[in-house]
Amino acid sequence: MNVEELVRDSLREQAAGQVPLGPGFADRVLTARRRRRAREIASVAAATVAVVAVAVGVPLLDGGKDDVRLASEMNKSDIIAHPEQSPPRDLIAAGDTALAAYYTTSLVKETADKGADRRTYRILDQETGKYVKDTRWSFVDVAPGMRTAAVLEQNLPAKRIGILDLLTGEVERWIPVDEGVAAVEFSPDGDKLVATTYDENPGLRYRQDYDSDGDGKANDWYPEWGQSSRTGFYVLDVDSGKGAWSKVSYNADDLNARQDFAFSADGKLVYSGLMTEPHEQFYDFEGNEVAKPANEKHLHWGVEARLSPDGKLAAGDFAGGAKTTASAINDPHTGKRVHKVRGQQLLAWVDNKRLIAWDITPGSNEFHNRLVLVTIGSDRTVPLSGFRKGNDGAGGRWTPIFAQR
Repeated sequence: MNVEELVRDSLREQAAGQVPLGPGFADRVLTARRRRRAREIASVAAATVAVVAVAVGVPLLDGGKDDVRLASEMNKSDIIAHPEQSPPRDLIAAGDTALAAYYTTSLVKETADKGADRRTYRILDQETGKYVKDTRWSFVDVAPGMRTAAVLEQNLPAKRIGILDLLTGEVERWIPVDEGVAAVEFSPDGDKLVATTYDENPGLRYRQDYDSDGDGKANDWYPEWGQSSRTGFYVLDVDSGKGAWSKVSYNADDLNARQDFAFSADGKLVYSGLMTEPHEQFYDFEGNEVAKPANEKHLHWGVEARLSPDGKLAAGDFAGGAKTTASAINDPHTGKRVHKVRGQQLLAWVDNKRLIAWDITPGSNEFHNRLVLVTIGSDRTVPLSGFRKGNDGAGGRWTPIFAQR
């Protein structure tokens, strides 16, 4: 008897004492695929097969890549925290939201006066559940379900986008592009990518001949003020790699050197932050400027959490000074504050009542912060990570990337 027959027979034995599920149930379970766009159905099938897999001690189903359970799915705990770790070494998650990766930033000098920011990523290894350093990539975004990531190689702008398998750590395939890309982001359903194009590396930095941060040294590095090489964006189908590029004009004073595009909450538009009013501009997939969606009219690109899963609440900016431990929760249609929660900076929604935020100990240094879980209507926080230290990458400054697990 082979593995498939053993699993099928075990399923049939389990079903014998239950209400009949219809003909071919075991066969359907055996051929089920984990698909992000049908995640709830797939999770039921995976849970059923998992019981049998443990009993017989073999990989799930036929050993195909879609049948392997991921580290982010194995631990079903509502809260997975490591308050002793900074930067994190082991999986951090709350509800269905997980820390998928994080990066540190360092300056790589090209000449005495010119250099570029370089990100070093640690990505969740879905086999071990640990964050693993991967120096191949200059930019990473993780898809919903956390099975794949979109990656760019070190030399920016890049002429291809990689689809990285987070279980094997290998690139499954490359999507070639004609315009140079320096940022990628998945749509909320994981089916599309928006890729921001630039004529040159948006991470370029130049040495300033004055002391801009008051440390007594004229050695600070910044992008050229009022300069951006951004040219537009691609919207690409993840499975086929097909899509179109749209040129987007801009006023250089409205943009940072890096001003990437992202998807709207419903995935039907893209938007970009602006340095001046109205602070965000939305576009259709052909690059035409369009009005802000009604429920995103009062959002600001600097607040990462944006809309709650049900779309009824919007994460707001901090509600106080530099050492505050409170942030606003607003009505997305009016911008009016309706709640106030703990947290220095709101990063990601966990559900319609809870968010992941940076937070500080009241009265402490604003740079000495950690990931916490905050809840609307409660002053209690649950530490998820240890405290970041200092104000530089080498000193413990790391930037989180979240995804739905």
